[in-house]
Order: sequence, then C-alpha cells, then structure tokens
Amino acid sequence: MSAVKPGTLEGGLVGRKGLLTREQFAQAGAVIEEAISRGLETVRLSFVDQHGVLRGKTLVIAGLASAFRNGMAMTSTLLLKDTSNRTVFPVWTADIGFGAGTLTGAGDVLIVPDPSTFRVLPWSKHNGAMLCDVFFKDGRPMPFCSRTILKRAVGDLADAGMAMVCGLEVEFYVFKIDEPNLAHADGGMPPLPPETSLLSHGFQYMTEARYDALEPVMDQLRRAAQAMNLPVRSMEAELGGSQFEFTFEPDGPMAHADAMIMFRSMVKHICRRNGLHATFMCRPKVENAIPSGWHLHQSLVDVRTRRNLFVPDNDDGLTPAANGWIAGLLEHAEASCLLTTPTINGYKRYQPHQLAPDRIQWGRDNKGAMIRGLMSPGDQASRIENRVAEPAANPYLYFTSQILSGLDGIERGLSAPPPVENPYTSDAAALPKSLIAAIERFETSDLYRSKLGSDFVRYLTQLKRAEWDRYMLTVSEWEQREYFSLF
Repeated sequence: MSAVKPGTLEGGLVGRKGLLTREQFAQAGAVIEEAISRGLETVRLSFVDQHGVLRGKTLVIAGLASAFRNGMAMTSTLLLKDTSNRTVFPVWTADIGFGAGTLTGAGDVLIVPDPSTFRVLPWSKHNGAMLCDVFFKDGRPMPFCSRTILKRAVGDLADAGMAMVCGLEVEFYVFKIDEPNLAHADGGMPPLPPETSLLSHGFQYMTEARYDALEPVMDQLRRAAQAMNLPVRSMEAELGGSQFEFTFEPDGPMAHADAMIMFRSMVKHICRRNGLHATFMCRPKVENAIPSGWHLHQSLVDVRTRRNLFVPDNDDGLTPAANGWIAGLLEHAEASCLLTTPTINGYKRYQPHQLAPDRIQWGRDNKGAMIRGLMSPGDQASRIENRVAEPAANPYLYFTSQILSGLDGIERGLSAPPPVENPYTSDAAALPKSLIAAIERFETSDLYRSKLGSDFVRYLTQLKRAEWDRYMLTVSEWEQREYFSLF
C-alpha cells in the first residue's frame, strides 16, 4: 500500500457529509503514512458504547483509507445492549421507540475514525488503534454517541466563554487469575468470572512496602500508558489488597475522556496477557475489598484570558463561577448519578466513614463530602474534586453530567450552601441508595430532558431498567441464607 495523496480521502461519504474537517483529513493522511512506515499490520477501530465499553472491528492497513473515506459499517444492536450483552429493545418491530425504522432490524450504523486518537498498542506492536464517532449510515448525527454528547456539552460551555480543566484519580484492582473458568458451561450472558487471588495484601495505605510488591505491574502499566501518550502523573498502592490508583495531569474533558477509555482498555488487556485480572468494578465480591472510586478534579478557565475562574479573593469566599458550579452539581446530583454511578454495584460504595460520600454536600478539603473544595487565594490550581463517581462510569457521560449541571448552576445564579465539617452527621440529602432510584431521578430531570433530549433519556433508562430487572429476578446468597431455613 502506498501513501495517500493529499485530497484523495475527502471524496467519499465522510467528506460529503462533513463528518471530518479538512484538518482531520490531513491528520488521516498522516496516520496512514505512519501506519505504513511503522510496518503495522492492522488497526483496531472502536467506538465507545453506552456503558463505556470499546466495541469495533480490526482492519488491515490496506483498508484504512476506505474507513476514512466512507466510514465503516457497525451492527446497530451494539447500541441497544445492556451490560449482559442482551439486546433489550424490540429490534424486529417497526418502531423500537425512536421513530419508524430507526435502529430496527439489526441493521447497520456508521462509525468514523477520529485520526487525532491514533495510537500504536504497546502490548501488540503490530496493531494501531483509533476511537470512532457513531452516525446513522447516511451520515446523520447519532443522538446516542457518547463522544458526540460530550462534544456538544463542551461546546455549550465554550459558548458561555468558559472551558473545563480536569484531572483524574482512578482506583482499580489487579488480581492473579487462579482459575479462568473457560469451560463451555462457564460461558453465558454474562459469563462466569475468573477465580482470583491477591498480588499484595492491603490495609497499609501508601506504604512503600505495598507499592514495591505491586511495582512490577505498576511499571508495566505506567510504561504502556506513557507509550500511548496518556498523561499519567502518579501511581500508588491504595488501601485494599492489590488495589491501585493512577492519577492524570490536568487536561480538557474530551482529552481525558479519551484517555480514560484507552487507559481502562490498556490495563485490562495487558493484565489478561500476563495471567492477571484487572477490574474497574466498584466493589468486587472478594474478602476485605475496599470500594474503588473515581475522583474528578475540575475547574473553569476563561476562554479568552485562560484565567482560572475558581481562584477566590479570600480564604472563606467562593468566586461567582465556583459558587454556581458547586450549586449546580449539588442540585442535579441525584439525577446525575445514573451517569456518574451507572451500575448496581456502584451504590454499595456510598457508605459513611469510608472516604466515600453518602450525602449531597460539599466541604473544604474534606474527603468525606461529595464535593471537596481545594481553593485558596493566589492558587492557580484552585479547583473542586467530585468524589461521587465509580471507575466503571462512561467518562463521556460522566463529564457531560458535570458540565451541564455546573453550567446550569452558573446560568441560573445558584448559590452553594455552607460547607460541611462533619459530612457523615449532617442533615444533607442522601445520595440515591440504588440504581433504580437513580433511574427514576434521571428520567424526571428537566435538565437532562432539555439538554440530552427525551429520546436519550428514554434510551438510557430502558437499558438500565433491563439491568435492574435482571438483578431483581436473581435470588442472592443473602436471601438464601436469610430465609431458606427460617421459613
């Protein structure tokens, strides 16, 4: 395959519909040239589904130019599956709820690679990878594309003259696989998970000894992240046995959403190839497990001057932007939980005295509050930290929830309540206790209906209700132990 001549990629459907800009087509040509010069054999083209899971196809290098010209067909039911991979919409009917013929018949949608996301995979060096945006097959925008949803939210913030700066703290576990459970009977929807054991004991938070025990894996993951230009800043041994935390340098929400998706994928793939099991599940069912959280540091800057709008004039004050942003996050916290904490398991983290929030409140440098204020006069790193999310969240939807909620607070002139000192004894409203409670708050939210559209609200709640319904129909170990002998 020879290098692509300038201007030859724009003539297909993608160019005619304006799905890539002229600059992106130039980037696409450079990607093809790089893939050829590096001797790559294949490129993985993946889109981020509704759950924050990468799905896609792998192309030989010779097919890459065609993907930039005309996109690549993808089965539409991938957008309609719950976390067990069951399709939960009636695709064989004329209308599944979004208009006749929309996403029916298990037909195709279109994915278009974003050349700015191109990476070579350090663990599979003959492979490149790119993230894709999803469209209808005729090039119309897809309202359920996670990346598109965040792009629109970022645009709303830019229209208000502001940009978000964020930094990530992500916790996860890495275990040794003792039994992979790959018998035919272990397959299913979902399959039986592996049996695992620890790489290191826990409960020695940030001790050098625990870090040293985990360092061989830490190093492998860190080096791979750096090879992929992911902005890793620090690594640490967390409180739980074999629990890791990686933090990321500040960047914009789109850059960090892409980085988080690539990081999670990289961690799971590298670990699996080395006989390890990495999980971003919030509270794994293993003895002595400590729930994993995902803390999102965030501030606003003025688009024109790049001035941090959260730097206060005095120690006890809040700038108008910080005041409104915090107030908006608090007001919409219950409805936002479906986007920040989208699994049944995630709600089992909201426990008092566990360095996790259980109420809707904020405090100054208080790790028990949902929002931790880290703002002081003259500190250009002034920011807040939202500690509400689980690491399994779809990052595009999580960041969207923060932008839409915070911007609403600013535009409406809302004021944050006084900060709390004792977060586990305050009279603040509780966070939702379950996924179904979060679903109910989200589907009645005027903010999300107006900003994301009624179709998206109906779409996401149907997916998550299917997950909840399956959970409610399963007899748990707790029920068996509680009732089987008693009654």
